Amino acid sequence: MSVPLPEPVRSRAQEIIRRYPEKRAAVIQLLHLLQDEFGAIDPRLERMVAELAGIPLTFVRQVVTFYTMFRTQPAGRYHIKVCRSISCHLMGATTVLEYLQKKLGIEEGQTTPDGRFTLSTVECLGACELAPMMQVNGDFYGPLNERKIDEILEQLK
Repeated sequence: MSVPLPEPVRSRAQEIIRRYPEKRAAVIQLLHLLQDEFGAIDPRLERMVAELAGIPLTFVRQVVTFYTMFRTQPAGRYHIKVCRSISCHLMGATTVLEYLQKKLGIEEGQTTPDGRFTLSTVECLGACELAPMMQVNGDFYGPLNERKIDEILEQLK
């Protein structure tokens, strides 16, 4: 069973597929498109990508489960990603994560009951100069301490 795609999304998907002579190369772009449209990649959307690109479903599933940028559950309004790179780890990422868990009352991988915040960790956000740092939706914040985290969370209310 396929997911009916709104025509603008289907057109954009076809445009992405046309750009890649090797259809497997379009999978990440297609997954980003559908995640932006539907909020997360569920098994029906995985099948849709496999059908659109004409590739095995298992390949799509492997991509979704390998990359942390793809979600299988919808995120909260604000998706907080704490960087766990070696730089952030050495500068206090564990303390940042623990403080966020305490402040938000959730564990890593969970969403607050009001749907406002999702907390997760990622291997590297590529901004070592901000260590320890986090990303909230598309914005980077760091170097972090408890006071700065409180200010950021206050701004997001």
